[in-house]
Amino acid sequence: MDSQLLTLIDLQAFDARIAALEAEAARLPKQIDAIHAALAQAKKSLDALRTKADTTRKDLRSREKDLEVVTAKRAKADARLWEVKNNTEYSAVLAEIEAIKQEKGQGEEEILGLMELQERLTADIREGEIRFRGDEQRAQQDEVVVKKKLEAVETELAGVRAERDSRARELPRPLLTDYEKILKARSGVAVARVTSSAVCGGCRVSIRPQAIQELKAADTLMLCESCGRYLYWQESA
Repeated sequence: MDSQLLTLIDLQAFDARIAALEAEAARLPKQIDAIHAALAQAKKSLDALRTKADTTRKDLRSREKDLEVVTAKRAKADARLWEVKNNTEYSAVLAEIEAIKQEKGQGEEEILGLMELQERLTADIREGEIRFRGDEQRAQQDEVVVKKKLEAVETELAGVRAERDSRARELPRPLLTDYEKILKARSGVAVARVTSSAVCGGCRVSIRPQAIQELKAADTLMLCESCGRYLYWQESA
């Protein structure tokens, strides 16, 4: 096989590997970002519970103070029962006491509801903190794994690029320029194989019988008449 064609085939293999490694090198940092985002969301949910619990505590204190005011009003109303001078005043005070009782009952009900909510939130926060610590630990472990993968990919990528550059220097500059132009124009595939199916492995267009014979001889470079890729013959397995 023509030595330049062999070099082109090797370059294609290097460039395919480089493209795969570059894609992986671009993907892994996004995976780390996703780990951070998931942990941030978990913390946000936990913080929301803490905020709700804090609001509930404030509401509870406010309702308790309101209840103290209502209780004081009841005490004053009870005392006024002994000060009334006629049935009309007595009935008015009794009506006021009844209204205060209803207000007090509603306040006590609200306080009970807030206490129950506070208890649930306290339990939820406790569980959330345990869960978040686990999430945090797993996130740290996952990040270490991904960073090691990224380091390995970048190391391999540097090595493959160096090998590729060394091999590329074996080609005449015009041929290398043409190869790289095709590589860019044809989605990273500048060299395509042809097997007994007699079609270009890049564009799947049939190759002329005469061209097949020339490919088999492999003593000159040949381009696909359809897509412009370099072609080489490979016997079917």
